[in-house]
Order: sequence, then C-alpha cells, then structure tokens
Amino acid sequence: MDKAGKSAALENLKGVFEGAGVVVVTHYTGLTVAEMTKLRGLLRKDGAHFKVVKNRLAKIALGGAGGDKAQELFQGPVAIAYSPDPVSAAKAADEFSKENSKLVIIGAVMGEQVLDASGVEALAKLPSLDQLRGKLIGLIQAPATKVAGVIQAPASQLARVVSAYASKDAA
Repeated sequence: MDKAGKSAALENLKGVFEGAGVVVVTHYTGLTVAEMTKLRGLLRKDGAHFKVVKNRLAKIALGGAGGDKAQELFQGPVAIAYSPDPVSAAKAADEFSKENSKLVIIGAVMGEQVLDASGVEALAKLPSLDQLRGKLIGLIQAPATKVAGVIQAPASQLARVVSAYASKDAA
C-alpha cells in the first residue's frame, strides 16, 4: 500500500472508531470467502459492517482511546465488526462465532472502554436499540389505550341500558 492509500485508510479507520457505538475485534484465520460473505451479509442486515484492518493503522487510528488494553487487541490477523448501535455488531458477530469456530472474538472498544470476549458476549445478549425503542413505545402506548378504554366504558354501558329500555318498551 502506498503512502496516499495508507493515509486514506487511516482517515477511514479514524471515522469508524469515532462514529461507531462499538468496534468488535476478531481473529478470522481460516474463514473462506463464502463464510466472510455470509458474515458480512448477517452484519449488514443489522446495520453493521465487517472489515479486515492492518494492526498498525488501527493502533494509530485509535489515537490512544482505550489505552494499552485497546492496543493489545490488535495483534495477529484482525478484522473489526462495527456499528453505530452498540449491540447489533456484537450480537451478529457473537451469533456467527457460535456457528463457526474460525471466527474468534478477541474483545471490543466502546469509546474509551475496552471489553474482553466475555464482555462482548454479555453485550450481545442485550436487546438492540430498535427493540428497546419498540418496548418503550409499547409501554408509553399501553396506559393511553387503558385510559381510552376506561373513558369509553361508561358511555357504552349507558348506551346498552338505553337500548335495553327501548327494546323493553317496544315489546
């Protein structure tokens, strides 16, 4: 890679580390092209991306974020899974690594915080941002529908009473 290519790749990686909610660091030794394509598709479905990175460029792009622990993650054949949502990349990578033992999760970087493999697994068990939004909207809407039902109940009962008297008088 020439100097211009390295500087472009470095700027791209800096953008990834700054904009991502989580960057999951993995070793991908032994994965075939078909398996990598399947993993990328799985990640893309959840709004995440997968990229093979050069360790030296990744360490420079981190810019000291996460300290020495983050620097230690980047050794060997490294690829990163990243997404703006802190859960989706971890969830998809963890799910794929359970199916395919060739993908090994080393850890993750979340801003200044560094997670080990068990931390990534715990993060993967959390609901995604969209799932949390759905639950929150459901909780907000539930009382409104209950209030509407309670307000509507006396009027419907009154209508039934009036209808019953009307049918009684007609008979």
